[in-house]
Amino acid sequence: MQRIAITGATGYIGGRLAPMLLEAGHSLRCLVRTPRKLEGRQWAADPRVEIRRTDLTDAQALTRELSGCTAAYYLVHSMMSAKGAYAQLDLQLAEAFAQAASAAGVARIIYLGGLGETGPNLSQHLASRRDVESALASTGVPITVLRAAMIVGSGSASFEILRYLVQRLPVMITPKWVSTRCQPIAVENVLGYLVGVLAVPESAGGTFDIGGSETLRYNEIMRIMAEELGLARRWIIPVPVLTPRLSSYWIHLVTPLSSSIARPLAEGLKNEVVCREDRITHLVPQKLLNVREAIRAALSQVESRLVETNWSMAGPMLGDPDWSGGTVFRDERSVTIDIPAPAAFQAVCRLGGEHGWYAGWLWRIRGALDRLAGGPGLRRGRRDPDSLRYGDALDFWRVVGVDRDQSLSLRAEMRLPGEALLDFRIQATGARQCTLRQTALFEPRGLFGLLYWYSVLPFHDIIFRGMLAAIQRDALQIAAREEAALRPAG
Repeated sequence: MQRIAITGATGYIGGRLAPMLLEAGHSLRCLVRTPRKLEGRQWAADPRVEIRRTDLTDAQALTRELSGCTAAYYLVHSMMSAKGAYAQLDLQLAEAFAQAASAAGVARIIYLGGLGETGPNLSQHLASRRDVESALASTGVPITVLRAAMIVGSGSASFEILRYLVQRLPVMITPKWVSTRCQPIAVENVLGYLVGVLAVPESAGGTFDIGGSETLRYNEIMRIMAEELGLARRWIIPVPVLTPRLSSYWIHLVTPLSSSIARPLAEGLKNEVVCREDRITHLVPQKLLNVREAIRAALSQVESRLVETNWSMAGPMLGDPDWSGGTVFRDERSVTIDIPAPAAFQAVCRLGGEHGWYAGWLWRIRGALDRLAGGPGLRRGRRDPDSLRYGDALDFWRVVGVDRDQSLSLRAEMRLPGEALLDFRIQATGARQCTLRQTALFEPRGLFGLLYWYSVLPFHDIIFRGMLAAIQRDALQIAAREEAALRPAG
């Protein structure tokens, strides 16, 4: 059994890789920025798992955390946190990690990068991936590089872009990149390679292209997605005038991704991403899914509510604002309900996503305005329709506190001239009675913050009173269903 260090364990790939490494018999040391993001993950409670809060820019601290680890997975990408400056930060983080790995005596680094052409025509995003590869190898620690194209899996950024475009646009005016060839790979095959190379010494120091079993053009992938979604044929009309910038704005408006994330992805679509060699298929043999099988598996996970990780989990968790200083506006309401506290908590945890925010049309207008302003709007949805974990995205909110049957705290990630928090507290006042307290806090930033608060104030009674009343109705229904389920037949 080896002790394996893993960065990015709170992210899309890392969160799925960690339990597979445990299943393979290894122990894990997760180096994470926000340990609380791993709360609620079953695998994180395994006694073989160490969770260390780590600053990846501090090579000296990293050396201590990597000490005693035989291998380290580097799955860090700062696009979500650094946005336009991601390339420079990614290079800085990779250099610090390489220095620390060398000083700690790590035997090998395993890195998941991007597939694509080499040379001057490479997009900034893919060029950054190459720079990270070089930085990780700069101190002499053997590095295994796996280069992947589009990863198809429930919750992946590329899968969500594809799904939303196809679902929402029966006719698509697209850039010329729809005719670019791509070799997508199912997320389960990516994970199979990541785990498999650890047991193959010959893979150390090698760079491998990884892809699925077929190569298609993007418009062909869209056609398959439409068929798997049970939709009518999508009409795709390529035009030469749509630049990556315009494409990113279009992706932002139609899909859950922001334009700052969509733009580097859109720029990368001009590059053909097809495997140039297949050595990895001999070193780590596995059944490779074709595009239809990968899409079908991903949609099945979504329908079965088994999406363990999502692209929106990446990025930093901002610290709590200092609500005790400066001007803080507050809207507080409470209601006493004759039901057990867990039923009220379940109702609160159903907010957002397809279930909505109760005061429907006002929230939809706010979400649309946020999308136009460059925010996430309501399209980000939620990972699971019923349960929430710390760090989960919830439309244009983020879970920053959750205590089962007692409280839920949401921080606003919409475009605002200030900081906003929506807090729910449930206090049991008897075996079958509880008080639900709903509090909205807003700390304005400058004059625009004050103007914003007073401009939306007339709508607060509709929004927050309606939300509390609807949660109460939902909680009563949940309690009634649970009571009926426990009632003896006859």
